[in-house]
Amino acid sequence: MSEGTGVFAAPKVVRSHHLLQISCVGLAALVLSVCLAVSVGAVSISMETVWGVLANKLVPGLVEPSWSAGRENILWQIRLPRALLAIMVGAGLSIVGACLQSVTRNPLADPHLIGISAGGAFGAVLALLHTGLFLGTLTVPLLAFLGALGATFLVIGVARFTSATSADRLVLTGVAVSFVLMAGANILIFLADPRATHSVVYWMLGGLGLAQWGHLVYPLVVLVLCGGWLWLRAGYFNAMTIGDETATTLGISVSRFRLETFVIGALITGVMVAFSGMIGFVGLMVPHIVRLFVGGDYRRLIPVSALFGAIFLLLADVAARTLMKPEDMPIGIITGLLGGIFFIWLLREKR
Repeated sequence: MSEGTGVFAAPKVVRSHHLLQISCVGLAALVLSVCLAVSVGAVSISMETVWGVLANKLVPGLVEPSWSAGRENILWQIRLPRALLAIMVGAGLSIVGACLQSVTRNPLADPHLIGISAGGAFGAVLALLHTGLFLGTLTVPLLAFLGALGATFLVIGVARFTSATSADRLVLTGVAVSFVLMAGANILIFLADPRATHSVVYWMLGGLGLAQWGHLVYPLVVLVLCGGWLWLRAGYFNAMTIGDETATTLGISVSRFRLETFVIGALITGVMVAFSGMIGFVGLMVPHIVRLFVGGDYRRLIPVSALFGAIFLLLADVAARTLMKPEDMPIGIITGLLGGIFFIWLLREKR
């Protein structure tokens, strides 16, 4: 791509005060999005009640309750865990998408498109319909991660078998592997008890309705540890966007680092998919939008992508819960619709 026209063109310089402004606006938008997410739905809850309940949970007895126990339970037990899960899933998928776009040097790279999400879905469906929860609540996340990791190695293996080892062709290989794995997941659904498949099909469309306080620790730990690992290697990603030869001259083991990024991306995606179902295109859209404001430096791109990915998925969840109220539309429908439109636009811009 010529300089200035491609997604990996020379990054524009972003001044520190401009980055601070963007971060402050993003944090304010995140707080407002959380408030909106916990207040709207089949049962509306006023902002006064939202702040009152949160204040009483943090400091018991601080506010005299003027709300019903039912509204408090809806806010605290259902909507707030759901909002926090949306934050973690949106942030995790956005980080993975940004990093995959660097190591593959392909602007269309996304955990949903290159087979990682499909592998996670295969593992989760296997746990939900066939193996049973033999490890309790850890069963689905563990098998989802193993499926995502297996999909990662399958993509790499197929790429080597077909001599498609260049970074850009890894994406095409991932698309092919994704189709195969989704076919496998559909076979598992077909062979399972029909009475149990309804919830799995709904889960495959993506949703946050099963969020619970006790489950949030798993995606949180994975996001903090793996996201931190990726951010600490921001300089590597900057070098990889320029090209393998440049990265090699800087002392980076390109093949090893690309494999490490795929594995870390599989871990993040697998755990997020386990708790939210298949939510596509977040990792494709958010990094590109963020690049317009903070440039291509991964020291800034990774944390800001996480922030705006969280905001995006929160607002998508609000739309999913309000467009067909009182029905809860799968959030994957919202992100798929927006992502498809964005994908078409991106193809036109990067032709």
